[in-house]
Amino acid sequence: MNIIPKPNDPNSVNDNFQAFIDLVKLLRKECPWDKEQTNESIAHLMIEEVYETYDAIMNQNYPEVSKELGDLLLHIVMHSVIAEETNKFSLLDVIQRIHHKMVSRHPHVFGETEVKDSADVMNNWENLKKKEGKKTVLEGVPNSLPSLLKAERIQQKAARVGFDWENKEDVLPKLEEELNEFKVEITNPNGINVEKMTEEFGDLLFTMVNLGRKYNIVPENALQIANKKFTNRFNFVEQKVKEQNKNFLDFNVEELDNFWNEAKKTAK
Repeated sequence: MNIIPKPNDPNSVNDNFQAFIDLVKLLRKECPWDKEQTNESIAHLMIEEVYETYDAIMNQNYPEVSKELGDLLLHIVMHSVIAEETNKFSLLDVIQRIHHKMVSRHPHVFGETEVKDSADVMNNWENLKKKEGKKTVLEGVPNSLPSLLKAERIQQKAARVGFDWENKEDVLPKLEEELNEFKVEITNPNGINVEKMTEEFGDLLFTMVNLGRKYNIVPENALQIANKKFTNRFNFVEQKVKEQNKNFLDFNVEELDNFWNEAKKTAK
């Protein structure tokens, strides 16, 4: 039986962190499942943990946030320990690199650069990235990002170099233009061109993301709220259906809509 790594000082962050690292290294030696893992084999699990953390934050469940951040920390340490075994990099490399990056990207804190506001900070951030070797403005946006988040990040990066509407109100006519172009495709008398319709729908979504960005709305958060609201109301409708020992097909649209309106009043 192995001795569980424990901190010398239970109240020391450093001691607890080292004990946790030692624990992960021990698991790599002694646990059959942990032994088999590679950086590639657990990559998708890290994505899942990020979403679970996001859910906890959006629900303002802070004990759960703390737990999920611990799961993320496990992945950071696990990836680093696995990489260290084949001399790719170490956890020390990870910490030193992010430490150096944060210092170099904040010359207004650790240097002589002056900034007026957070917009200046973000503009400097992009300029510093280019000096570090980034070849294009949009470089660094992960291809695997969910499309809604990816659209927002692309727009943010373009805006930081001045490629943006001057006034947020200017987005509304563009939104109407894109909506009209979509309407043209879905009412085409010659028949619907699915490829063209999809393209126009994408343009409409992209413009909606821009509209949210200009009004300081995070599209992902807004859609999560809408999803949650719909789910709660739909669950209410479903419960009403079940209370009458029926199923959805036993009701017409008007009757279901009455349940929906009742759900809205109940929520308020």
